[in-house]
Formats: sequence, C-alpha cells, structure tokens
Amino acid sequence: MILYFSGTGNSEYVAKRIGKEINDEAVNLFDKIRNKDISEMTSECPWVVVVPTYAWRIPRIVQEWLEKTNFVRNTDIYFVMTCGGSIGNAGKYLEKLCVQKGMNYYGCAEIVMPENYIALFSCPTEEQAFRIIEQAESVINNTALYIKKGDKLTRSNISLRDKINSGIINDLFYPIFVRAKKFYATDDCISCGKCVSVCPLNNIHIKNRKPIWGKNCTHCMACICGCPCEAIEYGKHSQGLPRYTCKKAI
Repeated sequence: MILYFSGTGNSEYVAKRIGKEINDEAVNLFDKIRNKDISEMTSECPWVVVVPTYAWRIPRIVQEWLEKTNFVRNTDIYFVMTCGGSIGNAGKYLEKLCVQKGMNYYGCAEIVMPENYIALFSCPTEEQAFRIIEQAESVINNTALYIKKGDKLTRSNISLRDKINSGIINDLFYPIFVRAKKFYATDDCISCGKCVSVCPLNNIHIKNRKPIWGKNCTHCMACICGCPCEAIEYGKHSQGLPRYTCKKAI
C-alpha cells in the first residue's frame, strides 16, 4: 500500500505514478492526519510512504502519525521523498523510526520536483515546473522498478552538509521558521474557504469573511499556493511571486 501526504501535489503525483507502475493503491493521509485517525492499517504488500521534504527530513506531522499508527501483515517499508533540491541525511532518521516500530527499512528515494516553499524560496512558473517534472519521470520509473522487484533503495555519498542539514538545521527550523503569523489575506479574498479545507491541521478559520491562522502550522504551503485568487501572502516575501500546485496529470 502506498501512503502519501502532499501540500501542493508533488508527492501526490509521485505516489500515484508509482502506484500505476506497481499496480498498488495510493492512499491520501490528509484526512487521517487532520482527524488524528491512528487506527490500525493492513497491507499484504510492502508499505511505500511518499512525502515532501521539510528541512531535509519527512514532515513532523507525518512522522508523528507513523509513530502512533500500527501497521500489520507486511513489515517492509519504503520511503520516497520529493524535494526542491536534496533530502539530506533523512534516511538515518527514517531507519531509526523503522527500528522503533519493528519494521524493515527498505531505503529512501530522492525525487526532485518543483519548489513550493514560497515562504523562503521562489516557485517556478508553470512551464518551468513541467520541465522539472519531466526530468523526474525517469527517477520515478526507476524507483517504482526497485519497489516492484522488492529491491532495497540505496543512496550513497552522504556529505557533512547533509548530516548538518537533517540534524542541527532541522532541529532549529521548526521553532524558528515554522509559524503562521506571517500569513494574511489581501482584499482579493473572496471568502471561498478553500484555505480552510486544505489545511491538514485545522489551523485556519474564517472571521469577518477572511481567513485567520492559528498557531498550529506545518508550513505545507497548501493554503497560499492553492488560493484560487492568490489572495494569501506570507509577509512581503511572497508578493509578486508565482504560486505552485502540481498540474501534471497522471
């Protein structure tokens, strides 16, 4: 079974592509995370977890859900991480998680997809995004082939920088950067409520016809990138920048 979490569609696309190649079901974890559903899950096939990279590790909300959820029947698990540049040394922490849960770690694949973290970086134009995805197709195919054959995913050449990014930088990233206070809606907001519905942590509500953000944010960028009117900004950084959601069809 393929389990995926996706803020702007990259990991969803990769999960469904792999699912098509290996003929396996792709399950969206959005509702499970949002509803704090940690009921037992069963699969006869190896588990495949497809997630975005947050500060060179898997998102903490996914990590916490994995820690609390019991997986039965098959104990083999693959990880696939989409990223704008690198997953760093994420594998080290995933392997620790598998040991903790008594599961067999079958490796982690790195798949470079269009950047969506508009809080710090710039998103590509639609044309640039399609080119990046096209370049990723061969990596997706190779990853799916390894999983289909039951081979472990291997990744070598972990640098000191990778270790620092996934270690010290990740530890600092959440308390320093992952906050919602810079999000706000402009007068272009039409009160459609989409930002409320796409937030995996129920962190947004409408007040006086505009969205208000709470303190429980994971910086998935679903709200700002998914706004149909581009009425959401993140401080001054996002002003005038293109938004990104994956429009590539399976």
